[in-house]
Amino acid sequence: MAEDTDKQSVVEHLAELRRRLVYVLSVFVFVLVAAFFVVDPIYHYLTLNVLSGVRIELNAFSFWDGVGVYTKIAMVVALGITLPFMLYQIWAFVSPGLKPAERKATLRYIPFVFICFLIGLAFGYFVVFPLAMTFTGSLNKQLGLIETYGMADYFKFLMNIVLPISLLFELPLVILFLTGIRILNPQRLQKMRRVAYFILVVISVMITPADLFSAFLVLIPLVLLYELSVLLSRRVYAKQQAADAERAERYN
Repeated sequence: MAEDTDKQSVVEHLAELRRRLVYVLSVFVFVLVAAFFVVDPIYHYLTLNVLSGVRIELNAFSFWDGVGVYTKIAMVVALGITLPFMLYQIWAFVSPGLKPAERKATLRYIPFVFICFLIGLAFGYFVVFPLAMTFTGSLNKQLGLIETYGMADYFKFLMNIVLPISLLFELPLVILFLTGIRILNPQRLQKMRRVAYFILVVISVMITPADLFSAFLVLIPLVLLYELSVLLSRRVYAKQQAADAERAERYN
């Protein structure tokens, strides 16, 4: 009897998961179709030089370059808009297993995930990407090369820089969440500081052109993000300790 109940519970959970995945997929497809109507102004905006405002001349080297680029832009727009709804559906799926306080705490993360993603997007596009373009352009001039940009390669270069930085800006929220569920604490983060700094240095070198100034400029906000994460983790941990002490006094 208990086995049948467990099987029914698993089936119900899978049905619930499938239902929420269908919701997310439906919203994503709807937003994706709508996004194609705004791709054109976004494309023209992204092909302006961030520093000079001069339009970058792009070339198509295959018949499908234009279609591929437009589809990628529409998918990124749709993903960004769908992200809060997707996070809410994940929260709604796991929330029955959380305590009321944990439910409220995790629900607060959803808008901040979107905000941090947008801040990272802006930093990657307005700071790191121009540095990368300036560095590669100056190197090409020194080598006497004629710059002929393919549109597919240009947008691949852009997204390979901007999207990883956007995800890195979620670091404080990830650490806050892991602290909230007691996997991390400030003491452990402080012990991991050297390793974390080394990882951040490697990341900053990987997502920037090969000059020290650009890597250092990207490293600074990443280090600040880590230290902000430690500070936020300390505050959450202090609240947890106070709650534990209060609970212990109550039962004693």
